[in-house]
Amino acid sequence: MRYLPPSKHRDFARAMRKDATKAENLLWQSLRRNQLGGLSFRRQVPLDGYILDFVCFGAKLIVEVDGGQHAESATDSARDAHFNTSGFKILRFWNDEVFRNLDGVCGHILATVRRTW
Repeated sequence: MRYLPPSKHRDFARAMRKDATKAENLLWQSLRRNQLGGLSFRRQVPLDGYILDFVCFGAKLIVEVDGGQHAESATDSARDAHFNTSGFKILRFWNDEVFRNLDGVCGHILATVRRTW
């Protein structure tokens, strides 16, 4: 059965896709269209009351790109725990890391998938 999130979550995710951060857009250019190791990523996906920056359902991998407002966030810890119990692996990268080392970020994503698959 297909998961259908509430319409307000779908609308919010759609708005976030249109107003993505520069770091999210930069990483998306490497993830879209199965370019990274043939993995199928989706962006700004509403799931279980949260909006995920990027998710590969096949590999059960969530990738988050965060700014400084996420430093030591209790909300992010609770969210990560929720998805870990569902079998997802969560990777978090700082915006600055995406700008300075996009190849390293993509390499880390691929290495994580290879270890868990």
